[in-house]
Amino acid sequence: MTTPGLPLYRWQEIAQDVERQIIEGRLPVGSRLPGERLLCEEYGAALGTVRRAMRELREKGLIGAVPAKGTYVLRQPSGHDETPPDGR
Repeated sequence: MTTPGLPLYRWQEIAQDVERQIIEGRLPVGSRLPGERLLCEEYGAALGTVRRAMRELREKGLIGAVPAKGTYVLRQPSGHDETPPDGR
């Protein structure tokens, strides 16, 4: 949860961006997320920061990890259906 007017921690920004990608359908339910190291490069963030963002999304129930396989999108955030805005 964020407080209006206060800056976000980097892990919060990353978690919000990934959640937005899920909502917009760029990361549909069932899709595999990029690996942690690739996310570090993509966001220019430390491994611990990316892991904290992923933990936030796991705690929300949006993603889940399968050992030795990767991390996958499990569901849309509450209040969002699984149809992307463009209807595809």
